[in-house]
Amino acid sequence: MVDFKKLMKRKPTVAVIRLDGVIGGGGRFSGPVLNDRETASRIERAFGRGKPVAVALVINSPGGSPAQSALIAARVRRLAEEKGLRVYAFCEDVAASGGYWLATAADEIYADANSILGSIGVISAGFGLHELISRHGIERRVYTAGEDKSLLDPFRPERESDIERLKALQGVIHRNFIDQVKNRRGDRLADRDLFTGDIFVGQQAVDAGLADGIGHLVPVMKKKYGEDVRFNVTKAKRGLLSRFGGVGAGAMLDGAIDTIEARALWGRYGL
Repeated sequence: MVDFKKLMKRKPTVAVIRLDGVIGGGGRFSGPVLNDRETASRIERAFGRGKPVAVALVINSPGGSPAQSALIAARVRRLAEEKGLRVYAFCEDVAASGGYWLATAADEIYADANSILGSIGVISAGFGLHELISRHGIERRVYTAGEDKSLLDPFRPERESDIERLKALQGVIHRNFIDQVKNRRGDRLADRDLFTGDIFVGQQAVDAGLADGIGHLVPVMKKKYGEDVRFNVTKAKRGLLSRFGGVGAGAMLDGAIDTIEARALWGRYGL
């Protein structure tokens, strides 16, 4: 006899959100870009569509904007609490700096044995070009209202006061990052300084308490929710212009610059 109750029984579904790329505001980077505006709708759909038993974040990001990292993570936590759902993070190549901030939105974090995690710090890089323009007879003219308006202008000699101001600002962001990690990871963290900006590979991250285990999306979710578990991947919606490959000359130039910056971020981790 056919067991109709068994046939009608809904299979457990895990909603999957892929978070790939550099984290930045607006259209800052070419290729995959992560920011609260671009990810909001698919995060909302993942938590709200059907009745998932859990939500999985698949993360591959070298970081970027601290503010956007915090906004995305906060949205995930708010929805998880509203819906009463557990969130799992699965780190691929890299979940470092802002990418790790995203991972902390999860209740449990898993990584591949070769994944790079951590980099809990703040960095600012630039160039000093004042001698270059001087050699070429170029005069820099800047007019400001407010003596600190041209903080760290690359076309003038570096000022000690600018460096001190920048480090103070970085210190605030670094403390916010540390608070996020401590609040989310709690007593799972190893009793040593994990906030120097150092990175950890695979089992090192587990031993440090930055991750809960070595594991991949499908086998871990099957172990937790059964062999019949299904996966609903929430994809980003493409704009009309991008569907037809339309792009202006200005956008192409911006994209070239952004590509260089994005590659520099990935390059920190040998990728």
